[in-house]
Amino acid sequence: MKAAIYTKYGSPEIIQIVETKKPAPQFNEILVNIEASSVTRADTMMRQGIPRLGRLFLGVFKPKNTALGTGFSGIVEAVGSDVKKFSIGDAVFGEKLFSNGSNADYLCISEDMIIELKPDAISHTQAAPVCDGFLTSYNFLKDIANIQQEHHILINGASGSLGSAAVQLAKLMGAKVTGICNAKNIDFVKTLGADDVIDYTKVNLNELSCKYDVIYDAVGKLSYQTAKKIISSDGIFMTPVLSIQILWQMLWNSKQVKFAATGMKKTKDLKQLFKDLVYFFGQNKLHTTIDRTYGLSDIAKAHQYLETGRKVGNVVIINL
Repeated sequence: MKAAIYTKYGSPEIIQIVETKKPAPQFNEILVNIEASSVTRADTMMRQGIPRLGRLFLGVFKPKNTALGTGFSGIVEAVGSDVKKFSIGDAVFGEKLFSNGSNADYLCISEDMIIELKPDAISHTQAAPVCDGFLTSYNFLKDIANIQQEHHILINGASGSLGSAAVQLAKLMGAKVTGICNAKNIDFVKTLGADDVIDYTKVNLNELSCKYDVIYDAVGKLSYQTAKKIISSDGIFMTPVLSIQILWQMLWNSKQVKFAATGMKKTKDLKQLFKDLVYFFGQNKLHTTIDRTYGLSDIAKAHQYLETGRKVGNVVIINL
């Protein structure tokens, strides 16, 4: 089978498509024939080895895990002897972390991990990036911010994968939502349900008179020093993007500044969040936006596009 790997840190050109042995499921695993997989900004950062602090976990001089991709959607091709939840032919989707990547033709995954039956309401292409955008943002909104109906949340990067998911989820949870994006994406963010949208090229946050209960910097571009001026006294600033600045600010203001790596949560907790999302998608309460799709052989081009910063929603790899 074909799989995308990287054996050193660097530009998209270092990505290789290699032939490797098709995996066989263990007693508690299922073999998934992958129809679609995700490509995310986090993938590009790991490929580059940034922030460098992250190399303490990824590998100091070169990546420990050379596989690429986490989110996937596909068809069950084989099951282990003890598998009870899934059957051959089932359409499934989910996420596999810290192991053989999803940017490949096949993967094996334990039925106890982050995987569920795919709702008929969404395609494989729409399902593949759910765990990257929606699961991460849902963790922040539900478990970290504890979003309530009376909350007003400001979402930076509202047109991206994490941001577009957060807008929909925050509205579903009853909050008032203000999004930040560039001018060309304002209408798009409004269609997601945002009550207000700010064009970051024209509005200085220092000039805002509004106070927000939660600021979610989905792209890691806001300065907390600026943002804290528009956070309510008991509000929080949170981001999924690790930086030295964020770690330093958390050290001095742990009650108001929050960073979390969603993939590091306990599997049982992630599974519960994921089950909520599966229900919401099945009820057509959430929708995945797909910006571009690429074939596996063109994954380097997908990484190049992600690095332009022009992505709206999600980028997906399609196995043809």
